Amino acid sequence: MSSIALDAPAGIDARLGWDPKVTAHDRKRALARELVAERLGVSEKDVLIVREAPGSFGFHTQLVAEIDGDVVPLTIRNISFRAATVVAIGEPGLAFGLDLRDAQPAPDTLAEMRRHSHIFNEDDTAALVHHWTRVQAVRDADGRGTRVAAEHIRLDAGGRRGWIPDRRARYDVVDLSRDGWVITLAVARPSSDED
Repeated sequence: MSSIALDAPAGIDARLGWDPKVTAHDRKRALARELVAERLGVSEKDVLIVREAPGSFGFHTQLVAEIDGDVVPLTIRNISFRAATVVAIGEPGLAFGLDLRDAQPAPDTLAEMRRHSHIFNEDDTAALVHHWTRVQAVRDADGRGTRVAAEHIRLDAGGRRGWIPDRRARYDVVDLSRDGWVITLAVARPSSDED
């Protein structure tokens, strides 16, 4: 599988990987293993990537890294779309989320984006896709996922900050797009930086 490092902000490491012959399940584990090994300076063969045990019914489990049976204190987030996967790792307790889309989405995907979008010119496909990935990344960072309707996500005029009105958290929104993929990362801002 081919992969490249993405220019993520300090404290977060991210990689984009693609291979239509490799399942999303295997791509995300391989990328997570690679990132954890790089960060900790260990061999990839020493890193085991597993899914955390569900805390309750409907609990969305995340990937967890283990070395010699001990859980590595890193947060792992991932997103897949078609033959591409993005994985990011960060320090524990850091809230961040990802979204990944093809720069040329299918008509049904565009229709969904238009239904829930707040942008004025919905015929500008590039702007619509970038807006949508920002919304989805904030949704992912929040942790409630689809339980928060996309139309409730708010972005500032430049699309660099995002929030959900019923929470105090604010997120910096970063574009990591590469090679025909629109990739967005939303990272919680420190509470002292909130507007």
